[in-house]
Amino acid sequence: MSPRVLIINADDLGYDPAITRGLLQAMREGVVSSATLMVNTPFSEAAAHEARGLALGLHLNLARFAPVWEEFPRELLGSEGTFVESRAASLPVEVVEAEVRAQLARLEAMTGGPATHVDVHKHLHLHANVLEGLTRVALDARLPVRSIDSMMRHALEKRSVPTNTHFLGDSGDEAYWTLERFEAEVATLPRAGIIELMCHPGYRPQTVKGGYAAQREVELATFTHPRAREALSRMGIVPADFRALTREG
Repeated sequence: MSPRVLIINADDLGYDPAITRGLLQAMREGVVSSATLMVNTPFSEAAAHEARGLALGLHLNLARFAPVWEEFPRELLGSEGTFVESRAASLPVEVVEAEVRAQLARLEAMTGGPATHVDVHKHLHLHANVLEGLTRVALDARLPVRSIDSMMRHALEKRSVPTNTHFLGDSGDEAYWTLERFEAEVATLPRAGIIELMCHPGYRPQTVKGGYAAQREVELATFTHPRAREALSRMGIVPADFRALTREG
């Protein structure tokens, strides 16, 4: 493996049809090299079909929509039988583990292949119980897991779970990945390690509401702009996906 690997991963495939459409455009016409699929939304099946053949991981969702595991305890869900983001911190480890397994199985059934890795919607694996449940499954499945800070990275590495060594990206009131920021970050990337650049390209969502809506179109413009590819070319970088962490050599 090269001493430096850059993975440009787009979150939220399957969250909304407009997000999916833009995300796939960023992969097919731009420089995004990996994506993670939500498997428990009304739009997951269509997104998985449209993304066949691309590098897809699981965007583990414990924050919204219904669980996949059929035996998920009803008392841990909201009144409509759906996830409540604020309750994630109190989910039993065994429940998290079972739901991770169910979501991974659904992804494989939808896409026809295994997940390349797992990351978590809203970074809910910052909670110890979620990270532990996810870690147990990742060890069994030999799957990489996204780490977003040094403490999480250390916890995963201690358990021999493959993970990225550097993490870039955020979401907020303004688009994180402007073209100028992308060019600047690419020019100063660490010289070695597995670097994940998390992004959220897409078109403004049609059905879901969230704080990161119009910002998605800014990121879509960034990752499909010719200057983005030129910035990578200047540094001799060809973006990869999370399978780079599990390949031999």
